[in-house]
Amino acid sequence: MANREEDIEADIRAATDLGETVSMMEPLLIAEGSKHRSHLTDLALELAQKSAGFRRSLPESLLASLADLVRAMNCYYSNLIEGHDTHPIDIERALKGDYSNDAKKRDLQLEAKAHIAVQKWIDIGGLKGHAVAADSIREIHRRFCEALPEDLLWVEDPVTKERTKVIPGKLRHRDVAVGRHVPISAPAVPRFLKRFEEAYSKLGKTETILSAAAAHHRLVWIHPFLDGNGRVARLISHATLLEALDTGAVWSIARGLARNVDAYKGHLAACDQPRRNDLDGRGSLSEENLAEFTKFFLTVCIDQVTFMETLMQPDQLRARILIWAEEEIRLNKLLPKSGAVLEALLYRGELPRGDAAAIVGTGERQARRVVSALIDQGVLTSESTRAPLRLAFPAALASRWMPGLFPEKTG
Repeated sequence: MANREEDIEADIRAATDLGETVSMMEPLLIAEGSKHRSHLTDLALELAQKSAGFRRSLPESLLASLADLVRAMNCYYSNLIEGHDTHPIDIERALKGDYSNDAKKRDLQLEAKAHIAVQKWIDIGGLKGHAVAADSIREIHRRFCEALPEDLLWVEDPVTKERTKVIPGKLRHRDVAVGRHVPISAPAVPRFLKRFEEAYSKLGKTETILSAAAAHHRLVWIHPFLDGNGRVARLISHATLLEALDTGAVWSIARGLARNVDAYKGHLAACDQPRRNDLDGRGSLSEENLAEFTKFFLTVCIDQVTFMETLMQPDQLRARILIWAEEEIRLNKLLPKSGAVLEALLYRGELPRGDAAAIVGTGERQARRVVSALIDQGVLTSESTRAPLRLAFPAALASRWMPGLFPEKTG
Protein backbone atom coordinates (compact mmCIF):
# COMPACT_ATOMS: atom_id res chain seq x y z
CA MET A 1 0.00 0.00 0.00
CA ALA A 2 2.77 2.43 0.96
CA ASN A 3 4.65 1.81 -2.28
CA ARG A 4 1.53 2.38 -4.33
CA GLU A 5 0.81 5.70 -2.61
CA GLU A 6 4.45 6.74 -3.03
CA ASP A 7 4.27 5.96 -6.74
CA ILE A 8 1.14 8.08 -7.09
CA GLU A 9 2.72 10.99 -5.25
CA ALA A 10 5.77 10.70 -7.52
CA ASP A 11 3.52 10.82 -10.57
CA ILE A 12 1.75 13.89 -9.23
CA ARG A 13 5.06 15.65 -8.67
CA ALA A 14 6.23 14.64 -12.13
CA ALA A 15 3.08 15.90 -13.91
CA THR A 16 3.57 19.51 -14.94
CA ASP A 17 0.81 22.06 -14.59
CA LEU A 18 0.71 23.67 -18.01
CA GLY A 19 -1.18 26.65 -16.63
CA GLU A 20 -4.33 26.08 -18.67
CA THR A 21 -7.04 28.63 -17.92
CA VAL A 22 -10.62 27.49 -17.39
CA SER A 23 -11.70 29.68 -20.31
CA MET A 24 -10.33 26.88 -22.53
CA MET A 25 -13.60 24.95 -22.10
CA GLU A 26 -15.88 27.89 -22.87
CA PRO A 27 -18.65 28.08 -23.89
CA LEU A 28 -20.14 26.09 -21.03
CA LEU A 29 -23.68 27.15 -22.01
CA ILE A 30 -25.40 27.95 -25.28
CA ALA A 31 -25.44 31.76 -25.36
CA GLU A 32 -28.74 33.60 -24.99
CA GLY A 33 -28.18 35.22 -28.37
CA SER A 34 -27.34 32.01 -30.20
CA LYS A 35 -29.39 31.32 -33.33
CA HIS A 36 -29.87 27.78 -31.98
CA ARG A 37 -31.28 28.87 -28.65
CA SER A 38 -34.98 29.03 -29.56
CA HIS A 39 -35.15 25.56 -31.13
CA LEU A 40 -33.15 23.98 -28.33
CA THR A 41 -35.39 25.58 -25.71
CA ASP A 42 -38.41 24.14 -27.52
CA LEU A 43 -36.82 20.69 -27.38
CA ALA A 44 -36.08 21.08 -23.65
CA LEU A 45 -39.70 22.05 -22.96
CA GLU A 46 -41.01 19.18 -25.13
CA LEU A 47 -38.84 16.76 -23.18
CA ALA A 48 -40.08 18.13 -19.86
CA GLN A 49 -43.72 17.78 -20.94
CA LYS A 50 -43.32 14.26 -22.34
CA SER A 51 -41.36 13.03 -19.33
CA ALA A 52 -43.89 14.43 -16.88
CA GLY A 53 -46.80 12.99 -18.86
CA PHE A 54 -45.22 9.55 -19.02
CA ARG A 55 -44.56 9.42 -15.30
CA ARG A 56 -48.10 10.58 -14.50
CA SER A 57 -49.49 7.80 -16.71
CA LEU A 58 -47.93 5.07 -14.54
CA PRO A 59 -49.43 3.71 -11.33
CA GLU A 60 -47.19 4.81 -8.47
CA SER A 61 -46.63 1.21 -7.40
CA LEU A 62 -45.25 0.30 -10.86
CA LEU A 63 -42.55 2.96 -10.69
CA ALA A 64 -40.16 1.01 -8.46
CA SER A 65 -40.44 -2.20 -10.51
CA LEU A 66 -39.96 -0.39 -13.80
CA ALA A 67 -37.04 1.60 -12.37
CA ASP A 68 -35.35 -1.69 -11.41
CA LEU A 69 -35.57 -2.90 -15.02
CA VAL A 70 -34.45 0.46 -16.41
CA ARG A 71 -31.37 0.36 -14.17
CA ALA A 72 -30.38 -2.99 -15.71
CA MET A 73 -31.08 -1.58 -19.17
CA ASN A 74 -29.11 1.59 -18.49
CA CYS A 75 -26.19 -0.40 -17.11
CA TYR A 76 -26.21 -2.73 -20.11
CA TYR A 77 -26.16 0.07 -22.68
CA SER A 78 -23.69 2.32 -20.83
CA ASN A 79 -21.20 -0.54 -20.51
CA LEU A 80 -21.89 -1.59 -24.12
CA ILE A 81 -20.70 1.84 -25.27
CA GLU A 82 -17.39 0.98 -23.58
CA GLY A 83 -17.24 -2.38 -25.37
CA HIS A 84 -18.40 -4.44 -22.38
CA ASP A 85 -21.37 -6.63 -23.33
CA THR A 86 -23.16 -8.04 -20.28
CA HIS A 87 -26.76 -8.96 -21.05
CA PRO A 88 -29.42 -7.81 -18.53
CA ILE A 89 -30.31 -11.45 -17.86
CA ASP A 90 -26.72 -12.02 -16.71
CA ILE A 91 -26.88 -8.74 -14.79
CA GLU A 92 -30.05 -9.93 -13.04
CA ARG A 93 -28.33 -13.20 -12.17
CA ALA A 94 -25.40 -11.30 -10.68
CA LEU A 95 -27.78 -9.30 -8.49
CA LYS A 96 -28.95 -12.64 -7.09
CA GLY A 97 -25.38 -13.86 -6.55
CA ASP A 98 -25.42 -16.19 -9.56
CA TYR A 99 -22.11 -15.65 -11.36
CA SER A 100 -20.59 -17.21 -14.46
CA ASN A 101 -17.81 -19.76 -14.10
CA ASP A 102 -15.93 -17.88 -16.80
CA ALA A 103 -13.62 -15.38 -15.03
CA LYS A 104 -14.02 -12.63 -17.66
CA LYS A 105 -17.81 -12.92 -17.72
CA ARG A 106 -17.87 -12.93 -13.93
CA ASP A 107 -15.79 -9.74 -13.85
CA LEU A 108 -18.24 -8.07 -16.24
CA GLN A 109 -21.16 -9.21 -14.07
CA LEU A 110 -19.46 -7.62 -11.06
CA GLU A 111 -18.88 -4.46 -13.08
CA ALA A 112 -22.58 -4.35 -13.98
CA LYS A 113 -23.57 -4.97 -10.37
CA ALA A 114 -21.37 -2.05 -9.30
CA HIS A 115 -22.94 0.23 -11.92
CA ILE A 116 -26.47 -0.67 -10.83
CA ALA A 117 -25.63 -0.10 -7.16
CA VAL A 118 -24.37 3.40 -7.95
CA GLN A 119 -27.40 4.25 -10.07
CA LYS A 120 -29.78 2.97 -7.41
CA TRP A 121 -27.98 5.16 -4.87
CA ILE A 122 -28.52 8.10 -7.23
CA ASP A 123 -32.16 7.18 -7.88
CA ILE A 124 -33.06 7.16 -4.18
CA GLY A 125 -31.54 10.60 -3.64
CA GLY A 126 -27.88 9.89 -2.91
CA LEU A 127 -26.68 13.09 -4.56
CA LYS A 128 -29.32 15.29 -2.88
CA GLY A 129 -29.42 17.85 -5.68
CA HIS A 130 -25.66 18.09 -6.15
CA ALA A 131 -25.18 16.02 -9.31
CA VAL A 132 -22.59 18.30 -10.90
CA ALA A 133 -20.56 19.04 -7.77
CA ALA A 134 -16.90 18.02 -7.95
CA ASP A 135 -17.31 15.99 -4.76
CA SER A 136 -20.29 14.15 -6.30
CA ILE A 137 -18.31 13.30 -9.43
CA ARG A 138 -15.54 11.82 -7.32
CA GLU A 139 -18.06 9.97 -5.12
CA ILE A 140 -19.71 8.32 -8.12
CA HIS A 141 -16.33 7.20 -9.39
CA ARG A 142 -15.34 5.94 -5.94
CA ARG A 143 -18.53 3.93 -5.43
CA PHE A 144 -18.31 2.40 -8.89
CA CYS A 145 -14.62 1.52 -8.88
CA GLU A 146 -14.49 0.26 -5.30
CA ALA A 147 -16.82 -2.56 -6.30
CA LEU A 148 -14.90 -3.55 -9.43
CA PRO A 149 -12.79 -6.71 -9.58
CA GLU A 150 -9.03 -6.19 -9.56
CA ASP A 151 -8.54 -6.96 -13.26
CA LEU A 152 -10.86 -4.11 -14.29
CA LEU A 153 -8.95 -1.52 -12.28
CA TRP A 154 -5.92 -1.42 -14.56
CA VAL A 155 -5.45 0.71 -17.68
CA GLU A 156 -2.77 0.23 -20.29
CA ASP A 157 -1.03 3.00 -22.20
CA PRO A 158 -1.68 2.20 -25.89
CA VAL A 159 1.83 3.35 -26.86
CA THR A 160 4.14 2.39 -24.00
CA LYS A 161 1.97 -0.56 -22.83
CA GLU A 162 2.61 0.57 -19.25
CA ARG A 163 -0.17 -0.53 -16.88
CA THR A 164 -1.49 1.84 -14.23
CA LYS A 165 -3.96 1.08 -11.49
CA VAL A 166 -7.12 3.19 -11.19
CA ILE A 167 -7.68 4.44 -7.64
CA PRO A 168 -11.42 4.78 -6.84
CA GLY A 169 -12.46 8.42 -6.48
CA LYS A 170 -8.97 9.76 -7.17
CA LEU A 171 -8.46 12.34 -9.90
CA ARG A 172 -5.94 11.29 -12.49
CA HIS A 173 -2.31 11.97 -11.63
CA ARG A 174 -0.97 11.53 -15.16
CA ASP A 175 -1.43 13.28 -18.45
CA VAL A 176 -3.39 11.27 -21.00
CA ALA A 177 -4.47 11.23 -24.63
CA VAL A 178 -7.92 10.04 -25.71
CA GLY A 179 -7.90 9.43 -29.43
CA ARG A 180 -7.13 12.81 -30.98
CA HIS A 181 -8.14 14.68 -27.84
CA VAL A 182 -5.38 15.64 -25.42
CA PRO A 183 -7.11 16.59 -22.14
CA ILE A 184 -5.76 19.23 -19.79
CA SER A 185 -2.74 18.47 -17.67
CA ALA A 186 -3.41 16.41 -14.55
CA PRO A 187 -2.68 19.20 -12.01
CA ALA A 188 -5.20 21.43 -13.82
CA VAL A 189 -8.12 19.03 -13.30
CA PRO A 190 -9.25 20.36 -9.86
CA ARG A 191 -9.61 23.97 -11.05
CA PHE A 192 -11.51 22.89 -14.17
CA LEU A 193 -13.89 20.79 -12.04
CA LYS A 194 -14.41 23.78 -9.78
CA ARG A 195 -15.38 25.90 -12.79
CA PHE A 196 -17.58 23.05 -14.06
CA GLU A 197 -19.47 23.01 -10.75
CA GLU A 198 -19.84 26.80 -10.70
CA ALA A 199 -21.26 26.84 -14.23
CA TYR A 200 -23.83 24.06 -13.92
CA SER A 201 -24.91 23.94 -10.27
CA LYS A 202 -27.08 27.06 -10.00
CA LEU A 203 -29.25 26.88 -13.09
CA GLY A 204 -33.03 26.83 -13.27
CA LYS A 205 -34.82 23.69 -14.41
CA THR A 206 -35.18 24.65 -18.08
CA GLU A 207 -31.57 25.80 -18.27
CA THR A 208 -30.41 22.62 -16.53
CA ILE A 209 -32.19 20.48 -19.13
CA LEU A 210 -30.82 22.67 -21.92
CA SER A 211 -27.26 22.45 -20.57
CA ALA A 212 -27.23 18.69 -19.80
CA ALA A 213 -25.49 17.86 -23.08
CA ALA A 214 -22.91 20.61 -22.62
CA ALA A 215 -22.14 19.39 -19.10
CA HIS A 216 -21.86 15.83 -20.42
CA HIS A 217 -19.28 16.79 -23.00
CA ARG A 218 -17.30 19.17 -20.82
CA LEU A 219 -16.89 16.50 -18.13
CA VAL A 220 -15.61 13.99 -20.68
CA TRP A 221 -13.39 16.75 -22.12
CA ILE A 222 -11.81 17.35 -18.70
CA HIS A 223 -11.29 13.59 -18.36
CA PRO A 224 -10.89 13.75 -14.57
CA PHE A 225 -10.06 10.06 -14.02
CA LEU A 226 -7.68 7.58 -15.57
CA ASP A 227 -10.65 5.39 -16.52
CA GLY A 228 -14.42 5.33 -16.14
CA ASN A 229 -15.05 8.88 -17.39
CA GLY A 230 -17.73 7.94 -19.94
CA ARG A 231 -19.79 5.96 -17.46
CA VAL A 232 -19.41 8.61 -14.78
CA ALA A 233 -20.53 11.27 -17.27
CA ARG A 234 -23.59 9.24 -18.27
CA LEU A 235 -24.49 8.67 -14.61
CA ILE A 236 -24.14 12.41 -14.01
CA SER A 237 -26.45 13.08 -16.96
CA HIS A 238 -28.92 10.53 -15.58
CA ALA A 239 -28.80 12.20 -12.17
CA THR A 240 -29.19 15.67 -13.65
CA LEU A 241 -32.27 14.75 -15.66
CA LEU A 242 -33.67 12.64 -12.81
CA GLU A 243 -33.85 15.75 -10.66
CA ALA A 244 -34.66 18.40 -13.25
CA LEU A 245 -37.44 16.35 -14.85
CA ASP A 246 -38.46 14.22 -11.85
CA THR A 247 -38.28 11.23 -14.18
CA GLY A 248 -38.86 8.61 -11.50
CA ALA A 249 -35.91 6.78 -13.13
CA VAL A 250 -38.35 5.05 -15.53
CA TRP A 251 -36.46 6.04 -18.67
CA SER A 252 -32.85 6.77 -19.47
CA ILE A 253 -30.77 8.21 -22.28
CA ALA A 254 -28.13 5.45 -22.29
CA ARG A 255 -30.16 3.15 -24.57
CA GLY A 256 -30.52 5.92 -27.14
CA LEU A 257 -26.83 6.82 -27.02
CA ALA A 258 -25.79 3.18 -27.47
CA ARG A 259 -28.17 2.69 -30.39
CA ASN A 260 -26.67 5.80 -32.02
CA VAL A 261 -23.14 5.23 -30.75
CA ASP A 262 -21.30 6.43 -33.86
CA ALA A 263 -23.26 9.69 -33.89
CA TYR A 264 -22.77 10.05 -30.12
CA LYS A 265 -19.00 9.63 -30.31
CA GLY A 266 -18.88 11.80 -33.42
CA HIS A 267 -20.64 14.66 -31.62
CA LEU A 268 -18.32 14.34 -28.62
CA ALA A 269 -15.29 14.55 -30.93
CA ALA A 270 -16.77 17.53 -32.78
CA CYS A 271 -17.32 19.37 -29.50
CA ASP A 272 -13.57 19.06 -28.83
CA GLN A 273 -12.90 21.27 -31.84
CA PRO A 274 -11.90 24.96 -31.49
CA ARG A 275 -14.14 27.83 -32.51
CA ARG A 276 -14.20 28.12 -36.29
CA ASN A 277 -14.69 31.86 -36.76
CA ASP A 278 -16.40 34.95 -35.35
CA LEU A 279 -19.81 33.46 -36.13
CA ASP A 280 -19.11 30.40 -33.98
CA GLY A 281 -19.72 31.84 -30.53
CA ARG A 282 -17.25 33.66 -28.29
CA GLY A 283 -15.52 30.80 -26.48
CA SER A 284 -12.43 28.75 -27.19
CA LEU A 285 -14.46 25.73 -28.35
CA SER A 286 -17.08 25.56 -31.09
CA GLU A 287 -20.52 26.69 -29.96
CA GLU A 288 -21.99 25.45 -33.25
CA ASN A 289 -20.85 21.90 -32.51
CA LEU A 290 -22.04 22.14 -28.92
CA ALA A 291 -25.48 23.23 -30.14
CA GLU A 292 -25.61 20.30 -32.57
CA PHE A 293 -24.73 17.88 -29.76
CA THR A 294 -27.40 19.46 -27.55
CA LYS A 295 -29.97 18.96 -30.31
CA PHE A 296 -28.89 15.33 -30.70
CA PHE A 297 -28.89 14.72 -26.93
CA LEU A 298 -32.36 16.19 -26.31
CA THR A 299 -33.82 14.45 -29.36
CA VAL A 300 -32.47 11.10 -28.12
CA CYS A 301 -34.04 11.77 -24.71
CA ILE A 302 -37.41 12.52 -26.28
CA ASP A 303 -37.16 9.37 -28.40
CA GLN A 304 -36.46 7.27 -25.31
CA VAL A 305 -39.45 8.67 -23.42
CA THR A 306 -41.63 7.98 -26.46
CA PHE A 307 -40.27 4.44 -26.69
CA MET A 308 -41.00 3.72 -23.03
CA GLU A 309 -44.47 5.26 -23.37
CA THR A 310 -45.20 2.88 -26.24
CA LEU A 311 -44.04 -0.15 -24.25
CA MET A 312 -46.13 0.81 -21.24
CA GLN A 313 -49.40 1.54 -23.08
CA PRO A 314 -51.90 -0.23 -20.79
CA ASP A 315 -53.88 -2.20 -23.37
CA GLN A 316 -50.84 -3.46 -25.27
CA LEU A 317 -48.84 -4.26 -22.13
CA ARG A 318 -51.86 -6.09 -20.70
CA ALA A 319 -52.24 -8.13 -23.89
CA ARG A 320 -48.57 -9.15 -23.97
CA ILE A 321 -48.55 -10.16 -20.31
CA LEU A 322 -51.79 -12.14 -20.51
CA ILE A 323 -50.70 -13.99 -23.66
CA TRP A 324 -47.51 -14.97 -21.84
CA ALA A 325 -49.51 -16.11 -18.79
CA GLU A 326 -51.83 -18.26 -20.94
CA GLU A 327 -48.84 -19.96 -22.54
CA GLU A 328 -47.26 -20.63 -19.15
CA ILE A 329 -50.53 -22.11 -17.87
CA ARG A 330 -50.66 -24.47 -20.86
CA LEU A 331 -47.10 -25.54 -20.06
CA ASN A 332 -48.10 -26.18 -16.43
CA LYS A 333 -45.63 -23.54 -15.23
CA LEU A 334 -48.44 -21.39 -13.83
CA LEU A 335 -51.82 -22.27 -12.36
CA PRO A 336 -55.19 -21.33 -13.88
CA LYS A 337 -56.38 -17.82 -12.98
CA SER A 338 -52.81 -16.50 -12.82
CA GLY A 339 -53.70 -14.03 -15.54
CA ALA A 340 -56.45 -12.57 -13.36
CA VAL A 341 -53.92 -11.74 -10.64
CA LEU A 342 -51.58 -10.10 -13.15
CA GLU A 343 -54.45 -8.15 -14.70
CA ALA A 344 -55.55 -6.89 -11.29
CA LEU A 345 -52.03 -5.68 -10.57
CA LEU A 346 -51.85 -3.84 -13.88
CA TYR A 347 -54.99 -1.89 -13.01
CA ARG A 348 -54.52 -1.49 -9.27
CA GLY A 349 -50.76 -1.24 -9.09
CA GLU A 350 -50.50 -3.36 -5.95
CA LEU A 351 -52.54 -6.11 -4.38
CA PRO A 352 -53.00 -6.99 -0.70
CA ARG A 353 -52.38 -10.70 -0.36
CA GLY A 354 -55.78 -11.24 1.22
CA ASP A 355 -57.47 -10.01 -1.96
CA ALA A 356 -55.96 -12.74 -4.13
CA ALA A 357 -58.59 -15.34 -3.22
CA ALA A 358 -61.44 -13.10 -4.36
CA ILE A 359 -59.69 -12.38 -7.65
CA VAL A 360 -58.87 -16.03 -8.32
CA GLY A 361 -62.35 -17.11 -7.18
CA THR A 362 -61.09 -20.03 -5.11
CA GLY A 363 -60.14 -20.70 -1.53
CA GLU A 364 -57.20 -19.02 0.16
CA ARG A 365 -54.99 -22.10 -0.12
CA GLN A 366 -55.35 -22.27 -3.91
CA ALA A 367 -54.86 -18.50 -4.16
CA ARG A 368 -51.59 -18.81 -2.24
CA ARG A 369 -50.45 -21.49 -4.69
CA VAL A 370 -51.25 -19.22 -7.64
CA VAL A 371 -49.36 -16.33 -6.07
CA SER A 372 -46.44 -18.55 -5.10
CA ALA A 373 -46.01 -19.79 -8.67
CA LEU A 374 -46.03 -16.21 -9.96
CA ILE A 375 -43.39 -15.22 -7.40
CA ASP A 376 -41.27 -18.20 -8.45
CA GLN A 377 -41.44 -16.97 -12.04
CA GLY A 378 -40.17 -13.58 -10.87
CA VAL A 379 -43.19 -11.61 -12.04
CA LEU A 380 -44.53 -10.76 -8.58
CA THR A 381 -42.60 -9.22 -5.73
CA SER A 382 -43.24 -7.71 -2.32
CA GLU A 383 -41.28 -6.12 0.49
CA SER A 384 -42.13 -8.95 2.90
CA THR A 385 -44.32 -12.05 3.22
CA ARG A 386 -47.17 -9.87 4.47
CA ALA A 387 -46.64 -6.78 2.32
CA PRO A 388 -48.82 -6.11 -0.74
CA LEU A 389 -47.85 -7.75 -4.00
CA ARG A 390 -46.63 -5.70 -6.93
CA LEU A 391 -45.74 -6.49 -10.50
CA ALA A 392 -42.08 -7.07 -11.39
CA PHE A 393 -40.43 -6.82 -14.79
CA PRO A 394 -37.76 -9.56 -14.92
CA ALA A 395 -35.09 -9.19 -17.58
CA ALA A 396 -35.69 -12.76 -18.72
CA LEU A 397 -39.21 -11.78 -19.86
CA ALA A 398 -38.38 -8.38 -21.29
CA SER A 399 -38.38 -9.68 -24.87
CA ARG A 400 -41.98 -10.83 -24.37
CA TRP A 401 -43.35 -8.13 -22.12
CA MET A 402 -41.33 -5.14 -23.36
CA PRO A 403 -39.95 -6.00 -26.82
CA GLY A 404 -37.08 -3.88 -28.05
CA LEU A 405 -35.87 -2.79 -24.62
CA PHE A 406 -32.65 -4.70 -25.24
CA PRO A 407 -31.54 -7.51 -27.59
CA GLU A 408 -32.51 -11.06 -26.83
CA LYS A 409 -29.85 -13.16 -25.13
CA THR A 410 -28.27 -15.51 -27.68
CA GLY A 411 -25.64 -17.36 -25.66
